[in-house]
Amino acid sequence: MAHELRGQEPPTQEEILLEGFLGLHTPEGFRAELIEGEILVAPPTDGDHEDHINHLVKQVIRNSATDMSFSGYQGLQLVSGGLCPRNHVIPDATFAPESLRLFRGAPPWMEPAGVAMVAEVTSSRPDQDRTAKRHCYARAGIPSYLLNDRDTSQVSVFGKPQRDEYTEVHLAPFGEPLPLPDPFGFELDTKPFP
Repeated sequence: MAHELRGQEPPTQEEILLEGFLGLHTPEGFRAELIEGEILVAPPTDGDHEDHINHLVKQVIRNSATDMSFSGYQGLQLVSGGLCPRNHVIPDATFAPESLRLFRGAPPWMEPAGVAMVAEVTSSRPDQDRTAKRHCYARAGIPSYLLNDRDTSQVSVFGKPQRDEYTEVHLAPFGEPLPLPDPFGFELDTKPFP
């Protein structure tokens, strides 16, 4: 009623959700994300999760055909499927060509323009990584999404995003090499993933 008296539209449910999400104060080590209208708070990851990220990052930095920058805690604002104004996702790893200096001076929630690949290692909610986040990343036009699925013991790289899905997928069981597309241009060694 007060909004109507001032001539302003009341905030929508989606705007209230986004405002509440952005005002969250999570305990140290926890990650909060807003994915398709759902606020997800994840506990700190285990040592095996971090070991998988470590092996991935080292290989990308050392072997990519293009020098890559890495961020492990950069939030991305992504186009939503309609259930909230913007998805707010924190990939386990975000890679961009070093020449773009994409992470320097970036706000806590940056646009994905220039990101070459995001990566997730499954943890407490693997279906979020397998489905919801894959759709978010494809819809945002991120060229490649790498999923290290600890439950199925395989690594997948999704490419060629179209609308809310990737149209190309390559996978390898742990222990087999997985070719990464340009601008990476090398075979990921999956033997270090237990």
